[in-house]
Amino acid sequence: MEPIIIVRDLRKIYHVGEVDVHALRGVSMEVPRGEFVSIVGPSGSGKSTLFHVLGGLTSITSGQVIVDGQDLSQISDTERTRLRRKKVGFVFQRYNLLPTLTALGNIEIARYFGGQKGPLPKDFLEIIRLLGIEHRLHHKPRALSGGEQQRVAIARALVNRPAILLADEPTGNLDTENSEAVLSLLRDLNHRFGQTILMITHNPEAAAFADRIIHMRDGKVIRES
Repeated sequence: MEPIIIVRDLRKIYHVGEVDVHALRGVSMEVPRGEFVSIVGPSGSGKSTLFHVLGGLTSITSGQVIVDGQDLSQISDTERTRLRRKKVGFVFQRYNLLPTLTALGNIEIARYFGGQKGPLPKDFLEIIRLLGIEHRLHHKPRALSGGEQQRVAIARALVNRPAILLADEPTGNLDTENSEAVLSLLRDLNHRFGQTILMITHNPEAAAFADRIIHMRDGKVIRES
């Protein structure tokens, strides 16, 4: 299977006052299209920085990052924004739903910013059903449980059919039952639709839902399992 993500000797340095913080120290990895990968490591290991680089949220200091055929070191900020909207979906720990919009409104506004118009495509309704939120679409976030909010966030991330889904601690605010439900849904999305998923987590049990686990420490990939 061809790699959808290629990372070669990636380095990222943040300048904090007069101090250089080396967040990534020569990371190299490949992710085949359609794989479900967990990235684990302690705080400060570089996993969140890697997440932001792969999503086009931050620039790199040196090295090469290719996401679905685009070399992120060679594109402009405008092109990086376009990549985020077209090719990458984000699921965050805190859901980040707009409180004044319904669940459907949160999904539709993401579709609008992705350049799509008109009603939701019929084939996307299958994902809505898989997520179990078809009867909650007209409720605002405050009327939804944490698990339901996270499922809406997943639907929002998938509505533009991104090549890659990046999930940052997607079960961090959920109880055990809802955590397992969300992780099972991610695995189903991967298996049934071939969705490429990279998930950051500190939880070994959550990481085990993936096909492969990449372990990071001190800005480096130390092993895979």
